[in-house]
Amino acid sequence: MTRQGTACLSPAMRGKRRCRLHGGKSKGAPIGNRNAVKHGMRTADLRLFRRMMRSIVVAGRAVADDIG
Repeated sequence: MTRQGTACLSPAMRGKRRCRLHGGKSKGAPIGNRNAVKHGMRTADLRLFRRMMRSIVVAGRAVADDIG
């Protein structure tokens, strides 16, 4: 339905039953949606790992500066 209360004249989207303009709110992502899986880049374990790797790189550069 349009805001005037009349039926929409636009056809429904392919494979859907609702108009793309007047169809209402989305129901959200489908169950089992792989696009909604969290990537884990900000987990505590990964932050700790990056912090340790950074300290190893800094220590290695310090050793390399002492040698050369």
